[in-house]
Amino acid sequence: MLNSLREWGVDARLLSGTAERLAANTRWEYDWGGKVDCCINSWTLSNGLWLGADVDGLVDWFLARQLSDGGWNCEWVEGSTKSSFHSTLNALKALLDYERTTEDSARVGDARRAGEEYLLQRGLFRRLSTGEVVARWAIRFVYPFRWFYSVLNAADYISAAAIHDGFSPDERMADAIEIIRVAGQPDGTWIQERRNPGRVWFETDVPAGGSSKWLTFFATRVLNWWDDNRAN
Repeated sequence: MLNSLREWGVDARLLSGTAERLAANTRWEYDWGGKVDCCINSWTLSNGLWLGADVDGLVDWFLARQLSDGGWNCEWVEGSTKSSFHSTLNALKALLDYERTTEDSARVGDARRAGEEYLLQRGLFRRLSTGEVVARWAIRFVYPFRWFYSVLNAADYISAAAIHDGFSPDERMADAIEIIRVAGQPDGTWIQERRNPGRVWFETDVPAGGSSKWLTFFATRVLNWWDDNRAN
């Protein structure tokens, strides 16, 4: 729920005291104030920054857990040495939130760009070894994004990072952009392809098969950024 409220732009002042209540009632298994899961730690970092909590230790945690290929994997604790699309994207979102909040690009800038390079080398949806689509989930359109990876989720992040850095769109994501464009319907909307599993407190989007205002918003924003800023 905190993720959604933050992503929707709710003023953290309306949740005054939430960080303190969480600190008093949350038990972490580890001394860095987080868990071994990159995705959960990314939300903890982003939400903590938003709420004004001290989550600085998680920044060092992410820097220490970056894999040699540039990304992250929640299964690092099981010995995985290859990055995951899902984990990498979520880690990147948290590091970008850190940079935006603190303006400390020196601390995380290189790590963030290495993670972005991991995704861009793969065109946002392909296996580096074969060029094939990594999996069906990569090209499905679903909201809320939650921890799931998709070309739309990734492209929205890459556009935000490029705007932050003052960069032009990277041509390596052209095929991903085309997937997003082709998925648009004649009426200018994008379709919700499935429902995420898990309990929901209240509905935030349409059922599978319906025209999604959220997906339409994200897809339109990404395509406008791409079309308006692409080098000619």
